[in-house]
Amino acid sequence: MKRILAGGLLLCLLLYCAGCGQTEEPSKEKPVIGYSIDSLIIERWQRDRDVFVSAANQLGAEVDVQDAGGDVDKQIDQIRELVHKQVQVIVVVASDCDRLSAVIREASENGIQVICYDRLVKNAPVDLYLSVDSQQVGRLMGECILQNIPEDGRIICIFGSTHDSNTALMRKGFQEAIEGSGIQVIRSEEADDWVAERAYEVVSEELRAGQQIDAVMCGNDDLAGQAFQALSEYQKAGQVVLVGQDAELAACQRIAEGTQTMTVYKPFLEQARLAAEYAVQLIQGQTPETNDLLYNGSIFVPSYMVAPTAVTEENLDDVIIQSGFHSSTEVYRNLSEKQDK
Repeated sequence: MKRILAGGLLLCLLLYCAGCGQTEEPSKEKPVIGYSIDSLIIERWQRDRDVFVSAANQLGAEVDVQDAGGDVDKQIDQIRELVHKQVQVIVVVASDCDRLSAVIREASENGIQVICYDRLVKNAPVDLYLSVDSQQVGRLMGECILQNIPEDGRIICIFGSTHDSNTALMRKGFQEAIEGSGIQVIRSEEADDWVAERAYEVVSEELRAGQQIDAVMCGNDDLAGQAFQALSEYQKAGQVVLVGQDAELAACQRIAEGTQTMTVYKPFLEQARLAAEYAVQLIQGQTPETNDLLYNGSIFVPSYMVAPTAVTEENLDDVIIQSGFHSSTEVYRNLSEKQDK
């Protein structure tokens, strides 16, 4: 029995020593980035998400995408869930730049870094902000209208959601551009939560009342699409200057057809790739490159601002098609179909 016990102990010792000689590599899990977005209804945001996820995956990170469908309470719950999952970084496209402040503080208190994308959350410990210069977007819209209507022209302004921090900046830039001119703003409205149908209602009401309208300024191309619909119903499409932003395909098609004067192209595909790169850099303890500091009500947030470009019929091919943002076939599809008929 003693010999059996001794043999068993020797065997265990040999197995233990053999195990000591094999070093097991620790598992290297991929870092996870939370991506919380207001809504994916608009074409632009779908493309942002796709580019961001693809770029993050190429950098070795996984992305947990949460779509709030335009519901701020749902977005707050989804961000809390990302905090509970202990993602390393959360990239936020805010549905309400005021109401998300508390949940962003919760994320920070739990050691999670936060990147605000396109819209800056107010009064919160944001680590980084990436966006396009919205004040310059407004200036470009105002300058385009000044160049294309009479000195005493009459215009309608339909700005975006007041919950979007960019709306106030866009308005400021627009007002700077038209200040001192003889332009008359006969009506100025906001589209709460970016509901595009508001533009249709406003333009229809003014046309129904017999108002002379020389231009319609819209906060984005989705709003411009609804304004175009109203103008079309009164046989005014192409006669009234119409501007928007985002360079959506439908807007570029209208520019090619002569029914929208200008859209503002924001290189958000570059912006989305940068956001993915910067998120990974934060995870790795690096400091991303920035070119601005913006105050969000409580702190100065390191920011990277991308320059926008005004797109008209003259530079549509150079800016949109040659960059690969939209193809020539897509942009000129409606014109080709008319010629075929």
